[in-house]
Amino acid sequence: MRQERNNIFAGIDWILVILFFALVAFGWLNIYAASKTETDTSLLSFSTKYGKQLIFISLTIPLIVTILFFNSKFYEQFASIFYFLSIFLLLMLFPFGKEINGAKSWFNFGVLGLQPSEFAKAFTALAIAKLLSDRLYSLKLIKNQIKAFIIIFFPAFLIFLQPDAGSAVIYLSFFFVLNREGLTSNYILLGTAFIMLFILTIYFGYKWMILSTFLLLTILVFYLIYRGGKRFFRFNWHKIISVYLVIGLFIFGTGYVYKNILPSHQKDRFDILLGKKIDKRGIGYNSYQSQLTISSGGLKGKGFLKGDLTQGDFVPEQHTDYIFSTVGEEWGFIGTSLVVILFMALMYRIIYLAETHTNKFGRIYGYSVASILFFHVIVNIGMVIGLLPTVGIPLPFFSYGGSSLWGFTILLFIFIRLDAHKNYDW
Repeated sequence: MRQERNNIFAGIDWILVILFFALVAFGWLNIYAASKTETDTSLLSFSTKYGKQLIFISLTIPLIVTILFFNSKFYEQFASIFYFLSIFLLLMLFPFGKEINGAKSWFNFGVLGLQPSEFAKAFTALAIAKLLSDRLYSLKLIKNQIKAFIIIFFPAFLIFLQPDAGSAVIYLSFFFVLNREGLTSNYILLGTAFIMLFILTIYFGYKWMILSTFLLLTILVFYLIYRGGKRFFRFNWHKIISVYLVIGLFIFGTGYVYKNILPSHQKDRFDILLGKKIDKRGIGYNSYQSQLTISSGGLKGKGFLKGDLTQGDFVPEQHTDYIFSTVGEEWGFIGTSLVVILFMALMYRIIYLAETHTNKFGRIYGYSVASILFFHVIVNIGMVIGLLPTVGIPLPFFSYGGSSLWGFTILLFIFIRLDAHKNYDW
């Protein structure tokens, strides 16, 4: 047993490792296709995107070995230290970060940039696993829920202030983790209801929404009372009126912020997504070209390096957030389906292994990993195919960038280490 403990590769789940390298390799091929030009000759060059990415990929090997070197108790004992380190780095961005595209999200080290938000997700997952794994901790208590919310949303708030709303939204994925550990589903249902109200308010306007919502609520209240809903409501009109006020203020606030505060480019994105505006040459250009590129691939795709739209650089930033459009054009529906299947297999395997953990820390962290990956995949692909607004988050292991790749590598391989040691009594 001691010999196995000294072997850093003992007990690791090779299925997860294979899925990881399959996604990284396929991702690099598409980065190569999206960024290669006729004058490029070297694979290992910082002058090309695919060259840089190949160097980033090679550096994941020592990173993985370092992660596997420590036993699982190390990550549990130092979870709080990692979390506060990520908070410190996020705070340091405001005075020392480099502003790119209007956001202070990066530290600049010459030819290398570092984005702390990509690492904060893994460290927040460690912190929430540490908190919830306490035997005396119960999410049924409001004070404990507040503690969990603070841990989750404080880094999200700092990221939102950069401003990087896309990366901040990912922290909503932790609600799936909290729900698995006993948090009532009412939070998810309530959040879904307010998201629907938000979308409908943008589409129809706050005046029409306030009138129609109040009318529907009134009909529902009298219907429940007529049907014997006295016990449910207990005729507490103060609570009913409070519901009216909260919903009314939310709808009015949404309409006011959308009309008077939200930046015009973000407003345009929602208008285009909801079909209120058509702008194929302006703010909607990326989304339109991305959808056109994917649809042009058909069933089997045009072939590797044969996508004329990809090679013609019609989709801006195609090697980063819109990398999925390259898959669609050159590999077709079969290729995009394969990518989705690989991600589904990865997330399913993580959840399956997490459920086998007798240690709550490992299980909670595993669910955090799966939830973060799920949100990233859904939001990124939804954005690329035009189902969601452009928010600028990467496709895990696919999109160009060292911070993104290393952040997801840390996130996944910490779980692989925890899983490898789940049967050891350290």
